[in-house]
Amino acid sequence: MLSMMKQSRWLLALAAMLIAGQVFGHGMSEAEKLSIIDGGNLRYMWLGATHMLSGYDHLLFVFGIVFFLTSFKEIVKYITAFTVGHSATLIYATFNGIQINYFLVDAVIGLSVCYIAFANLDGFKRFLGIKAPSLLVMITGLGLIHGLGLSTRLQQLPLNKDELLLNIISFNIGIEAGQVLALAVMLLFLSGWRKAHSFKHFSILSNYGLVVAGVFLFLMQMHGYSHISNPDEFGFSADNHYHEHIKLDEARVAELARKNSHQSID
Repeated sequence: MLSMMKQSRWLLALAAMLIAGQVFGHGMSEAEKLSIIDGGNLRYMWLGATHMLSGYDHLLFVFGIVFFLTSFKEIVKYITAFTVGHSATLIYATFNGIQINYFLVDAVIGLSVCYIAFANLDGFKRFLGIKAPSLLVMITGLGLIHGLGLSTRLQQLPLNKDELLLNIISFNIGIEAGQVLALAVMLLFLSGWRKAHSFKHFSILSNYGLVVAGVFLFLMQMHGYSHISNPDEFGFSADNHYHEHIKLDEARVAELARKNSHQSID
């Protein structure tokens, strides 16, 4: 039992460090943005996959969803509900230019991690004495919120107006591919441990750990939001978006000039 608690503390500490590294990592360098333009839709697909696999808030939420699911039918049902939810808002919000402050969206996503872990611990009945809301409905609703977070991330990228729908679909395909890969690893991990006597203790400690991680993420995001002196700094205003494209055009011209200069020398 003591060994299990020590392992859980190490896992929680690692998760906290990984989350902290992502909290303020909302920006992109000019070189990264230029590489996206050159890479096209395949680059958007790759970014979607890597964003999901490095998005610890999304991964923690998915881990909470499948923690106690044992049948393939149940897993497909709940994961599909989450996928439909976040895909709907990702596509709709990006296509219509709906922009919400990144920190606030991620703060709510942190709370969604707390919610799924609280439900796993049967917290509504044990602590509140009430029946838990429909898990399927809640997962779908929380998926919609996660989609807003994914959309704010996507709208930071240099989207091509002529291929906007393809950009969005490519990014979403990448998101789903990353989610399937992460889900496969989680299910292998859980199925291998589920029959062990230590799984009960592990499940309790892990879900309390998810609650702590969700609260930590929420507080860190709210801390970031409270320290924004200029709303446009992280607010994706139209003016900033326009200037980002000017910067990208200038960077592209400079890169072409550099290549032509090297060719002339050669």
